[in-house]
Amino acid sequence: MAKTALHLLVPAVALIIGGGAGWYAAEHRPGATASTAEVTQNGPLALGTPHQGEITSSSTLNAKDGSRFERVTLTLEADSLVELELDGALHGALSLYDTEGNFLAASAEDVSPTRLRRRVDDSGNYVVAISGRDRHSYGPFRLTSRHLEVQNTGALTLGTPTNGWLQESSNQYEIVIDEPGLYEIGMDSDDVDAYLVLTDAQGTRREDDDSGGNLNARLSDFLDAGRYQLEARTLQGDGTGHYTLTMTQRSLPGDVSLTQSGELPLGETLQGWYSGSPLDYHFELTESTQVTLEMRSSDIDAYLELNSETLSVEDDDGAGGHDARIQRILPSGSYTVTARSYDNTGSGLFTLASSRDALPATATSSLEVGTPIDAMLEYGARHYYGFHIEQPGRYSITMSSSVVDAFLELEGEQLRLEDDDSGGGYDARIRTHLEPGDYRLVARSFGGSDSGPYRLVVEIDGTRG
Repeated sequence: MAKTALHLLVPAVALIIGGGAGWYAAEHRPGATASTAEVTQNGPLALGTPHQGEITSSSTLNAKDGSRFERVTLTLEADSLVELELDGALHGALSLYDTEGNFLAASAEDVSPTRLRRRVDDSGNYVVAISGRDRHSYGPFRLTSRHLEVQNTGALTLGTPTNGWLQESSNQYEIVIDEPGLYEIGMDSDDVDAYLVLTDAQGTRREDDDSGGNLNARLSDFLDAGRYQLEARTLQGDGTGHYTLTMTQRSLPGDVSLTQSGELPLGETLQGWYSGSPLDYHFELTESTQVTLEMRSSDIDAYLELNSETLSVEDDDGAGGHDARIQRILPSGSYTVTARSYDNTGSGLFTLASSRDALPATATSSLEVGTPIDAMLEYGARHYYGFHIEQPGRYSITMSSSVVDAFLELEGEQLRLEDDDSGGGYDARIRTHLEPGDYRLVARSFGGSDSGPYRLVVEIDGTRG
């Protein structure tokens, strides 16, 4: 939302109220004037010359709200950006009128120090009104003024503040990063709702509205070496006013070392900084191995991808909360791990942990009724089990897992059945009448796309073990 300027009231017309003189304050509307001829002082002030005064109970009265005020004239040059600042004991406000007495600008409400910035189009004597904010505001004050150099385009320099002026459009800058690292770019303004857009050479955009507090914008991100385009504008893109850009390099915490790409050593934990572009890591397997990957972050919604020539696996929240986890038994080969956010937005620190685990013992080939078996299903594998039924009756066969979309197939004694999710969630369950005889089970994942631990049990229905 755009900031709202204080509608400071400046007297324009003398009224006779009862037997005394009062002032009617002109509002900020077309035609409201404050003629420089009405200002009594020892000549106009030059820009840069301080002015001291005091608002007292004998200062001119604003009849509309009871506040008191003083006016001075200030000589300004065309095409210059001026800054007026008020300090001292007075809780006050500033407003500026042009050479024709038309209202131009007012200081923002409840911002300390009281400050007004304005780009001046024409040379001449301008009226500055110093007012108490309300009828209870009195005290000494000091008015200072200065010319602000502005840069509305071109290159930004690290560590050097840059003043700019928005005129119903956006301003474009160039940033050159020589050293990869964490950087912070801020846009602060008392006049407009600041908005920043940073675009790298690949077209990746980072945007921010209010992260700098109030209506100021702040981008904090890891930037690789290269050239970037920075757009400074308002939220809606059409505001007018002054702003200051700053760019600083941030230090990482002492125990943080960023790894943005390259080899992923299995069994270790690395830290990275996500800033809108996926980060790729690689590892090699010389034999079939169970691998676990976990990506955790308090800044972004972590998302993991694992890819090879024959495999493509993704996970969003498998580690709980907004953290990602992939666990798979993988054959030998080359693998790429991609770390990103769920919706490819946001930025922040993350950890990527990996482990290499020995393959569990293969599943046994026979089952005993009532005795569960725990086994590990490899990617794309099928496990075969045989079991014998001695007593006829209704039986329940269940395959359950927290990571595998279980699928069961049963055949024997002229019976053939299969099931996917009857066990609830992604668990498989077959409930049926079995006659005495020999049966065979196939335990696998739905579509053959999962790997991981599972439990398998055959039991008389109603006596779950």
